[in-house]
Amino acid sequence: MPDAHPSDSADPFETRLAAGLRDAGDAFETDRAALVTAGALKGRRRLLRRRNAAVMSGAAGIALVGVGTAVLLPSGSPDVQGSPATSTRASASSAPAPVSGKDLFMLLGRQMGDGEYTKIETRGTDEGPAPYVHAVYDDGKGKSAVELSLGRVEPGSDEARQATTCPAKVFTHYDACRTSRLADGSVVMVLQGYEYPDRRVDTKLWSAELVTPQGQHVSVSEWNAAAEKDSPITRPQPPLSPARLTNLVASKEWRKVIDAIPEQTPTATPAPGDTAFGAPVAPTLKSLLPKGLTVSDSSGDDTGFGYLVVDDGKGKTLVQVNVQANMSDVEGDLFGSDAEVLSDGTKVAEHQGPGEKGGSGVVMWTVDTIRTDGTRVVVSAFNSGAQDTPSTRKTPALTMKQLRAIALSSKWR
Repeated sequence: MPDAHPSDSADPFETRLAAGLRDAGDAFETDRAALVTAGALKGRRRLLRRRNAAVMSGAAGIALVGVGTAVLLPSGSPDVQGSPATSTRASASSAPAPVSGKDLFMLLGRQMGDGEYTKIETRGTDEGPAPYVHAVYDDGKGKSAVELSLGRVEPGSDEARQATTCPAKVFTHYDACRTSRLADGSVVMVLQGYEYPDRRVDTKLWSAELVTPQGQHVSVSEWNAAAEKDSPITRPQPPLSPARLTNLVASKEWRKVIDAIPEQTPTATPAPGDTAFGAPVAPTLKSLLPKGLTVSDSSGDDTGFGYLVVDDGKGKTLVQVNVQANMSDVEGDLFGSDAEVLSDGTKVAEHQGPGEKGGSGVVMWTVDTIRTDGTRVVVSAFNSGAQDTPSTRKTPALTMKQLRAIALSSKWR
């Protein structure tokens, strides 16, 4: 969209972008910060990964270009260091200069290649703790939602490891997943999967996660539709191949942006749901199983959440455990007035019902407990080896009484 009076030295993209911002401002009277809620990484802290959780929740962003405004980003656009918006902020300080949302979008566009971009939403390093770009990209072969998010993880932590570990197929169906290590020690995971785990719609979600030895975390996602959910499929595959996704997340430019994110002051009080159980869950769960069960799959060294696939000779059963701390503030929502209260104050709720992931004939048996210190332990079992595959037996291999004994075990303390 050309400016009415462009200067001779104006960058064509800068001109179109300024016009787009003006149009967006005219079209919206509400706070534009409310237009974006970063949901990047999809809960990668859970075993499902995109577990992606690790969800960047609640922080607001800015709509860079309003609905109806398209930006055609040419190849060879200036990078962050060369853009006027950034160079004017540079100072003599050794601290990296902030990177605006616009500059971050320009970087992503330059790495993606030629194409038209619409519905652009961004957040820069000076606008919140999680730099973020979301846009609809069209290379002439169909529209695709693309998303970039940047942040930090503790080097060597469970969070860092989970971000680049291929998810277990008992929870996430995908076509391919590969983890590799780059020459500089960074680890990259590229996942070719689907937006819906049960494949009720074949919207493809391909993603790449990179974690450097210093804890810089880069996440890129792309879909073969103009939106993650409730949008028609527009192309057979997302636009970037696994190799191009790897090259994109491995760009050194993102690390410079992450270095410009202000350090966050740690909070003294753990957030609700923070992991209470520091040891791997699966081995503890295995030690509590009744006799006569064989284990065919497990979550390994994951903490906070874990699972086993067991069989008593009559069919597979998935057993999973969540251990969470600081849940007292939601205790009333989780445990009603009819919850059983034990002599030590522990509350217990039992549930039996259909599965939640679409597997034919699957049932879910759950024992949910919360201790007086706010520690919550939830144990669930299914009559299938995975929630989204057909049942392998009439009921789970563990009884409700056995699940209750596991949930109430002192080993979770």
